[in-house]
Amino acid sequence: MALLEISSLSIQFGGLRAVDDFNLTVEKGELYGLIGPNGAGKTTVFNLLTGEYKPTEGVILLDGVDITGKSTIEINRAGIARTFQNIRLFRQLSVLDNVKVGLHNQYKYSAFSAVLRLPSYFSTEKQMNEKAMELLSVFKMEGEADTISANLPYGKQRKLEIARAMATNPKLLLLDEPAAGMNPHETQELMDDIRYIGENFGITLLLIEHDMKLVSGICEKLTVLNFGRILTQGDTKEVLGNPEVIKAYLGDD
Repeated sequence: MALLEISSLSIQFGGLRAVDDFNLTVEKGELYGLIGPNGAGKTTVFNLLTGEYKPTEGVILLDGVDITGKSTIEINRAGIARTFQNIRLFRQLSVLDNVKVGLHNQYKYSAFSAVLRLPSYFSTEKQMNEKAMELLSVFKMEGEADTISANLPYGKQRKLEIARAMATNPKLLLLDEPAAGMNPHETQELMDDIRYIGENFGITLLLIEHDMKLVSGICEKLTVLNFGRILTQGDTKEVLGNPEVIKAYLGDD
């Protein structure tokens, strides 16, 4: 069974059909790319998958369970987490606390035990700290655990957002332009990090990206969107060599 199955997904805003008859199958453990020109509808697809938008038509199955139209909280608990084009961190919290925010679905203690500082509170906090540090270690950021997130360099803010999304223990991680604004060295590091996540955490990844070096370097399969509709999909090398894809990105000579 595929992890993600999307059938005939569409959404209409007034007279505009922003996504039209979108179909996608992502297998467990796959690293899949969703690409296309600006305004093609890629982020709209992510918003539909995470419950920020409700589809006009279509069905979304996650691990065989219908999550179509569910709330963002229900979908996150079902196993989908995401990052955003524009970084959304708790900017005045520490790096460690940003990651711990993502852990609160899994580690719980009562307000009573927190106020009275009972052993259950300290035990749970210790477990959360250890898990958060483990996730930060993926990005070699353990040494910045106490840094206020707003004071991190841009590239590390991007990585922190991924770590926080991973803290929710997703089956499927959606990355929306994770390399945006990064220099070539940062992008290469990110490629290595994404590969490591896929290989070592049992997380399936679906990413939107405009950096074709990153896309060709890590994605096994691609779907190309153009004007809200699928232009083509298949193995990465084949898709990137498709004349229609080249035309969509570069226009006519």
